[in-house]
Amino acid sequence: MDIELIAWVLLRDADGRVLLARRSGTSIADGLWNLPGGHIEDGERAAVAAAREAREEIGAILDPAALRHIGLQRFDLTYSSGRATGFNFFFETDTWDGDLAPGEVTSELGWFDVDDIPADSLPWLQGALIRHCVDRVWYAEDVDPSPGP
Repeated sequence: MDIELIAWVLLRDADGRVLLARRSGTSIADGLWNLPGGHIEDGERAAVAAAREAREEIGAILDPAALRHIGLQRFDLTYSSGRATGFNFFFETDTWDGDLAPGEVTSELGWFDVDDIPADSLPWLQGALIRHCVDRVWYAEDVDPSPGP
């Protein structure tokens, strides 16, 4: 079984809102809102991956050393295209350089309160943001009880 490692960044503005990006031109969840982030490459540190993905997807230039690691989420879920098992690493920051704009695999950006995430976002997103940002739960497991494909 392959284990996926994903790094996500929560950019927070002065009002505590989170920046989301609408996915575009992707094979999974195209058109849905999500955090900037993606797969951690072999040998890459999670914070470095989070900063790299933020630059690619939203134009934010982040210092990996300044990112706050706020949570870890284990997932084991069944999708229409198969099963995914792994870990989401969540980082948070309220400082960045660069002009925020849609980049790779994104069509638009928007600021949202963590308790008012759009309905057309990835299904796990609202729960993850509430747990890690509001409730400050450091570790969570989202395991789909349904059998694999």
